[in-house]
Amino acid sequence: MFNDLVSQFWPSTIDGLALGSIYALIALGYTMVYGVLRLINFAHSEVFMIGTFGALLTLNILGVTGPVSGLTFVGVLFLIAAGAMIASGGTAVLLELVAYRRLRKKGASRLAFLISAIGASLFLQELFALVVIPEGFDRPQAGRIQVPVPALMEKEPLFSIGDAVVRNDKLLVFVGAIVMMIVLDLIVNRTRIGRGIRATAQNPESAVLMGVNIDRVVLMTFLIGGAMAGIAAALYVVEFENTQFFVGFLLGIKAFTAAVMGGIGNLRGALVGGLALGLIEAYGTSMLGSEWQHVIAFSILVLVLMFRPTGILGESLQQARA
Repeated sequence: MFNDLVSQFWPSTIDGLALGSIYALIALGYTMVYGVLRLINFAHSEVFMIGTFGALLTLNILGVTGPVSGLTFVGVLFLIAAGAMIASGGTAVLLELVAYRRLRKKGASRLAFLISAIGASLFLQELFALVVIPEGFDRPQAGRIQVPVPALMEKEPLFSIGDAVVRNDKLLVFVGAIVMMIVLDLIVNRTRIGRGIRATAQNPESAVLMGVNIDRVVLMTFLIGGAMAGIAAALYVVEFENTQFFVGFLLGIKAFTAAVMGGIGNLRGALVGGLALGLIEAYGTSMLGSEWQHVIAFSILVLVLMFRPTGILGESLQQARA
């Protein structure tokens, strides 16, 4: 068992960091909404799913049917990221307006928010299962199959670490997650809307007295969290080259696990938790086999909730310095 881990250590590390980067970007949406509203937005997994279809639609509009390179690749990557961010961000904003705002205005219980989130999640899943029909397939079950995404890049080795080869797609995913984490950190800590988000997270009543528009802040929180899920969706389709109506379910639960593991409500904790979960999954798969991958992730969630419910970093957005 441990011999397998030793022999596969570097390949598992590279795979774990790439997958963990996607977890981290999705986890940012969970942790931002929780930090401001103390709400677990379980429909966030479908925000990610819609982002993958936004990226696919953008590729179809651009007429991309195979790998591109050079400046063309940079331009196409930017456009599919923008398309995915618009789709995911718009969905997140719509969720806030339709599923959560009226409950928030009426002072509903957290259970009501949870039920609304689960209902919105199931609605979006089934909606896309019905309306997204891959070319060449007919109803009624065509919308439930895996939808191929055109390859955007030739997956080529760049360099080696130990006995592992680092491919360009995995490096892109990892670097993209780090860059977006830095951008989000700057937005939250250096901009006016970021100050509003932190003020609302710390004390909504005082924030209102200081002139903060709570509705606008909440809307921007959902928009930014959705945009991060859109970036994750674009990187996902570049690496895995497929999507489907159910693609966000397991990824969403694992991203939630990453958020809890890093410290729910802690933006940097989401990155740490995502990368850590990806590595643990990869190492566990090397030792136990791929059939144990999901078991490992959910076991981590249970263990963290039992022994370290505040997560690795612990500090929440409410406790961060304004």
